[in-house]
Amino acid sequence: MTTRSTSGKARRHRQKLRDSGLRPIQIWVPDTRLPTFAEQARLQSRAVATSAHAAEDQAFIDAIAEGA
Repeated sequence: MTTRSTSGKARRHRQKLRDSGLRPIQIWVPDTRLPTFAEQARLQSRAVATSAHAAEDQAFIDAIAEGA
């Protein structure tokens, strides 16, 4: 009986969100718990840092970060 009550509350909550103009989405993000995550992050960071466009890319990041 608790399950019905809980699922009903969740359904009503989701409907209130929809009624307020929101919609649900699902996103997939990297699993930071994987043992390979840190090494891949290092490799990609090095690739960006040694890119011929590194200074231009960093300037862009700095510019958008100032507005945050």
